[in-house]
Amino acid sequence: MVEPHDFVLIAGILAIAAVAGLLATKMRQPMIVAFIGVGILVGPTGTGWVTTNETIDLLARLGIAILLFLVGLRLDMNLIRTTGPVALITGVGQVLITGALGYLLGIAFGMSAVASFYVALALTFSSTIIIVKLLSDNREIEQLHGRIAVGLLIVQDLVVVVVMIAINAFGHESDDSMMVSVALVLAKGIGLLVGIALLMRFVLPWLLHQVARSQELLVLFGVAYAIALAAGTEALGFSSEVGAFLAGVSLAATPYRDALGARLVSLRDFMLLFFFLDLGAGLNFADASGRIAEIVVLSLFVLIVKPLIIMILMAFQRYPPEVGFMTGLPLGQISEFSLILAALGLGLGHITDTTSSVITVVALVTIGGSTYLILFSHQLYRYLERWLGILDRPSGRHLPPDDTELDVDAILYGLGRFGRHIADEFSAAGHRVLAVDFDPHRLASNTRPGVTSVYGSASDLHFLETLPLSRARFIISTIPTMDANHALLHALHHHGYTGHVVMTAHHPHDAERLRAAGADIVLEPFSMAAETTTDILDHLISGDGERDPDRRPRDE
Repeated sequence: MVEPHDFVLIAGILAIAAVAGLLATKMRQPMIVAFIGVGILVGPTGTGWVTTNETIDLLARLGIAILLFLVGLRLDMNLIRTTGPVALITGVGQVLITGALGYLLGIAFGMSAVASFYVALALTFSSTIIIVKLLSDNREIEQLHGRIAVGLLIVQDLVVVVVMIAINAFGHESDDSMMVSVALVLAKGIGLLVGIALLMRFVLPWLLHQVARSQELLVLFGVAYAIALAAGTEALGFSSEVGAFLAGVSLAATPYRDALGARLVSLRDFMLLFFFLDLGAGLNFADASGRIAEIVVLSLFVLIVKPLIIMILMAFQRYPPEVGFMTGLPLGQISEFSLILAALGLGLGHITDTTSSVITVVALVTIGGSTYLILFSHQLYRYLERWLGILDRPSGRHLPPDDTELDVDAILYGLGRFGRHIADEFSAAGHRVLAVDFDPHRLASNTRPGVTSVYGSASDLHFLETLPLSRARFIISTIPTMDANHALLHALHHHGYTGHVVMTAHHPHDAERLRAAGADIVLEPFSMAAETTTDILDHLISGDGERDPDRRPRDE
């Protein structure tokens, strides 16, 4: 039963959290840092308001369950397929290499094998919530490095769920032999998956159709279903987090997934507040103060070495250093799942308060530090570009010698959605197109007649020299990045190119800068789409909402 004192306590904590969140926003920091800081403030290290509170602990567990439910709900395996093998190869490779090096670091610092294992796991994973938000804020989520980063995060999320299942299944002491324990776990796991599969096939489609008639009931059902399945898996000997994740996966293929996810995001953020508060309140800096060297080394490992591992793995797959850098830099932090794993290990008695505190402090340092690294990623790359060039693997990038005099009408940079549409239009009009892109997956999937594709970058001036510039009447860039377009314009001017130069910009200010730099035409997809939409709406309004079947808007 909640005491009046608990109500006042939570009201006070929420007020402090709101102020801390405002300060974090001003400092461009994620809310997770503010919430852990509030936990430290109200915990034994600070004011001592919160020590062991069952209400906060229950709310924290509910928050984790909803988080895992949403992770499962938004699990998009198609994203891994669309980013090609790079997401799977780089994701699994990064997990294995980072985990192995993290384990060796733990052993080097004198930690036990089990503690080193937990430290290695903590260093391996990155925060999906924070990274996706920062990439979205920077409008980079749809760029190549943004899509690959999200693909890597999906791979990490899958791995962390498997690890949590294993820890919960085999982490408890048992009088049975190992073979019996493994068989029992497998039997329970298969039974659980079969049960969920039957629900997905025979019950959930009908039930969701009934409850979706009310949006409020749909949200209530989603939360109830996630918590019920979480409780069920806990009763089977697995963790509640695994059940919540599987609940999300079972609803991910339904048409109600987006409606559920959109409405539960705010609830997730609010409930997670209590997990991070509970985590911060449990920090004992007296334990961590003697481990400053470990904290510094582990933090630098996550901030520097972990992104470098991703860059190297992507370089072996012939991605240019800039793409690898922009993909790896956001992952230079550890995840909220790392903190959940640390709390799980502490609860099972696998690690001590000291190890848990070290992991949490490293999380604070890396999440706070990587936030600023992401904000200034382009400036950092320009500064480090000369050293990162050693990771460039240009072999196979240039045109073969027989193709340097390729007879083309247009050279097109970028085979994204906009670029593919332009390539199709040129090809349909009988023009020969040479398409340039640095995404190997796009090149491999290009089967357009009249369109030859080659691996390359707009900012690679040496690559430009291999192109048949003298034969091309058009140079078209569908890349909205100003740095790349300016570099291309400068290089074309240097080579004395006299044909038409067409650039792309997402903002009117950028468009003016490109025209001033020498672009003949600047395409503005967003403005063009807005004008077309306005024309369609004008036709609709002027016709009093009636559509003439013989009259088609100009974009159809």
